[in-house]
Amino acid sequence: MADRKLKRIAVFASGFGSNLQALIDMSDESDFFGKIFLVFSNNKDAFALKRAKDNGIRTECFSPKEFANRGLYDSAVCKILAEYKIDLIVLAGYMLLAGPEIISRYTGRILNIHPALLPSFKGTHAIADAFNYGVKITGVTVHFVDSGLDTGPIILQEAVEVGQDDSPESLEEKIHLVEHKIYPLAVKLFCQDRLQIVSGKVRIIQVI
Repeated sequence: MADRKLKRIAVFASGFGSNLQALIDMSDESDFFGKIFLVFSNNKDAFALKRAKDNGIRTECFSPKEFANRGLYDSAVCKILAEYKIDLIVLAGYMLLAGPEIISRYTGRILNIHPALLPSFKGTHAIADAFNYGVKITGVTVHFVDSGLDTGPIILQEAVEVGQDDSPESLEEKIHLVEHKIYPLAVKLFCQDRLQIVSGKVRIIQVI
């Protein structure tokens, strides 16, 4: 894989950016074959923007509220992505659904992480929903993004046990630890050209 082309990555984040930091940390590995060229946010106060700047990564930030409609916002985002020649979009706590234009232009090149074992507990309150339902096992899913809500092909999953003494807060901490492990791994697999979507399912190509 020594001659593999370096993938240009844009990370989308709206908040604290802990998954961004995990990606930054792994991107230093010699076999990662990807580099974060841009961190984009819809929130000017996102701590993720400071993380990016502290690591010498370019940032862009604007909100849908600055545009007459969502379509114009998405077109502006796509223009920036084109300017940076982005190969892969990584959604890391980005609190907006990717718009149709972004999904169309980057089909098979947008990754998302979800704090539950999809297809269970879709949506933005997955940890609380799983905890309140009383499941004994929940987990984390990394998947490709399509036009549905948390419906894209699954890349990686890892289970997390819900202990009898867990609270929503302690469960969230356990979930985050797994996220920080498997999300960088999924991005690394993409950058190594080791992910194939076959009949709606992801096949991971093994290295011999």
